[in-house]
Amino acid sequence: MDHSTRITRRALCGGMAAAGLLAGLMPGLPMSRALAQSYPQRNFRVIIPTGQGGGAERLARAFDDAWSDLLKRQFEYTFHPGAAGQIGYELFVKQREADGYNLLFGNMGPEMIMYAVQKPDYRFPEDFIYFSRTDIDDSCIFVRNDSPYKDLKSVVEAAKKRPVNVAVSRIPHPASIGMLALGEATGSTYNLIPYGGGNPTYVAVMNGEADIGALPITGVLSLSSQFKVLGVFNRENIFAGITDNAPTVNGAFGTSIPDLYSSRAWAVHSSWADANPEDFALLERTSQEAHASAEFQDAFVKTGAPVESLKYGDRQVCTEYALAMLDLAKRYEPVLSAQR
Repeated sequence: MDHSTRITRRALCGGMAAAGLLAGLMPGLPMSRALAQSYPQRNFRVIIPTGQGGGAERLARAFDDAWSDLLKRQFEYTFHPGAAGQIGYELFVKQREADGYNLLFGNMGPEMIMYAVQKPDYRFPEDFIYFSRTDIDDSCIFVRNDSPYKDLKSVVEAAKKRPVNVAVSRIPHPASIGMLALGEATGSTYNLIPYGGGNPTYVAVMNGEADIGALPITGVLSLSSQFKVLGVFNRENIFAGITDNAPTVNGAFGTSIPDLYSSRAWAVHSSWADANPEDFALLERTSQEAHASAEFQDAFVKTGAPVESLKYGDRQVCTEYALAMLDLAKRYEPVLSAQR
């Protein structure tokens, strides 16, 4: 914490004399609410556990254009990729102060799978919580437009004869689970190659280094002039109209692979949220308002991603999703660990 800020908050909030002064200045206002209005007093620091220039940064910056107007504070980002996101989470939990000014913008799907498979020594939800979901992003299989693979069945038939190279962002990822599950269900074989982010994964598919790719669909759709979606890992393809009616994997093969999607969200330290319920409520409320704003949705559309993927979720929704991803990761942990 900045030392000057600590002194300011103590002077304002600590001690009965200061509290009595606040109550006197704002008669009729509950003391807890009077104190809450002192937050936020400075800018926010945000850890993104992936590389700079990727989809997470684009989404976070589009969001904070609206959120910063509501909070009257700015967001300052640092990027800490590595170990499938573990480096960024370790830094956030262990070294960033739990003061409500340090946030994390993460991708709950792959990063909860990482948490289950790599077993770091921090704890969810005891050490941190997600509280504001921004989007839902279904996993898909895609190829470049001039690929010899024209549909899902041609990919699977080829993978029954030899391992098909698949570019993925990282091994602990819903899309990676989808490919491994598809292989198990159909007797086909896939060699997953992690490229450490969406952008290098696109490049690997584009230059032919990998036969196919498996990633969240919105980024692929933003590059539809170069890529074709062959299928999605969900019970429904909500983008059928802009993917040439690409089928679901389960529909194509009669499999029962669970829905596999990514979902980005803002996170904060659990201890601060529980100890400062009114300040935390302010973060929740303003983030929901920012999500619903035309400013955010316009900025999101400018990234090339479809607005249909924007789905707000509060702390409860985020926690339920994160815990479900943990269960999913445990189910597929043997095959994920074998690929590491």
